[in-house]
Amino acid sequence: MSDTHYKLHPVSAFINFMKSLKELIIPFIVIFGVNIFRDGGMSAMFSQGWIGLLPLLIGLVVVLFSLIIGIIKWKRFVYWFEDGELRIEYGLFVKKKRYIPFERIQSLNYTEGIFHRPFNLVKVRVETAGSGKIGEAEAELTAINREDADRIEKEMEHAKHRGVPTMGPHEAVEESVEEIGEAKKEVKTLYRMSMKELLILATTSGGIGVVISAVAVFLSQFSDLIPYETIYEEVMLFLRFGYLIAALAVFAGLLVAWIISVILTVLANYQFTIQVDDDHIYITRGLLEKKKISVPFKRIQGIKVSRNPLRELFGYAVVTVESAGGSMGGKDEKIRLFPLVKQAHMLPILAELFPDMQFQPELTRAPKRSVHFYYRLDFLWLLPVIGLMSYFFFPYGLLSLLIVPPVIAIGVWQHRTTGYALTGRQLTMEFRGFSKHTFYVWKKRVQAVNVLQTYFQRKKDLASIQATIKSGMLGYSARINYMEKDDATRILDWYHPLPISVKQKGQPE
Repeated sequence: MSDTHYKLHPVSAFINFMKSLKELIIPFIVIFGVNIFRDGGMSAMFSQGWIGLLPLLIGLVVVLFSLIIGIIKWKRFVYWFEDGELRIEYGLFVKKKRYIPFERIQSLNYTEGIFHRPFNLVKVRVETAGSGKIGEAEAELTAINREDADRIEKEMEHAKHRGVPTMGPHEAVEESVEEIGEAKKEVKTLYRMSMKELLILATTSGGIGVVISAVAVFLSQFSDLIPYETIYEEVMLFLRFGYLIAALAVFAGLLVAWIISVILTVLANYQFTIQVDDDHIYITRGLLEKKKISVPFKRIQGIKVSRNPLRELFGYAVVTVESAGGSMGGKDEKIRLFPLVKQAHMLPILAELFPDMQFQPELTRAPKRSVHFYYRLDFLWLLPVIGLMSYFFFPYGLLSLLIVPPVIAIGVWQHRTTGYALTGRQLTMEFRGFSKHTFYVWKKRVQAVNVLQTYFQRKKDLASIQATIKSGMLGYSARINYMEKDDATRILDWYHPLPISVKQKGQPE
């Protein structure tokens, strides 16, 4: 048993306190906002004596209680190494213990927030293949020294490579750490995002939708306090000044949201760097909050390259790693190997990272006779809408016919993009919604291959093919539609050498 128990840095108590305050922001705004902006405002509160100050006193007690809880959490949290395990003991009122075998740990992800950097601290998220809830780490060390973080990593490597318990007497612990430190693997930097790429990423990221939705969610918390009738009257009065002014106001609001999204994207991806050693890919990014995650090669299930039309036009792409378990942050978000990169720069790096994978295979495209399947379904709901618009709003309703050419063009565009390739033990699938996606996966990583046929597809000897891999907590599926039936059979034979009949839609399993 180890005679050394480690504690978190005291800053952890303050971070716990700030997390509690973050959760209390909205209730505080509601309570104090109502009291401050009512008749008389602050002066009325003080004029009523201690009764008027009661909300303020309650708020101060809650804040003080949150600070005390943060300190207690810090005092009761300890961790140590024993019998090849990371052991943690914590709990506010009930003491809890968690033992995590080192061989189960997939990665240690580091975060440096604004409270960590002045003290040279990091937050460590311990990721395992079987972490519980979506995006939730197996364990989290809120604030520890870099030396302590390195000690965890070295002990983990020692347990995995030596296959023996890491802990004995204290002197043996230090000796094992030093041995692993001397044999530490060489880390090579493969890519660092330039400022030009960062600005292009920020200006084309589409983060404006995130900003607008965040504002909407925030305002929804005060729906009972918002005077909608007064706002409506003010808006109608504003519209009397002219629709041009109203349009300019909307444009100004969208511009502000876009600028905010650009700033947030730059802060989140500043100095984006990819490093690699024999077993892991390391991704570092962020300005105010610096994050570093490690992705074991053995966890990578597939690679997806995505290009929206604007980025595709200028030769840029986004590369996502489909990984079994783990995530980029506290949510189950995908791990972006390249948030944005020129295709000419991307291919050599991918070839170095995954030498057994081909990234420019010759694709078998969808047959010409399947092109109408890509837009036919859209007309099933478009034609009734166009008919009703033309009838009730004649002659202006006839303008709805202008949507037909774009629908056909997008369908033809999707048809020309769709294709697949079988190269040795690798499957490549390419498809398009509005953005173009190319999916690369090893045969050994494919969890299932499904082939579906509708009645109309059977008449044309066509089929849709779907490949599923394990990714995150929910998995990921890539699908190419309306391919030759022989292509579907070929992929099934590649995945499973025994004869398998094509499943028809509606048939039982």
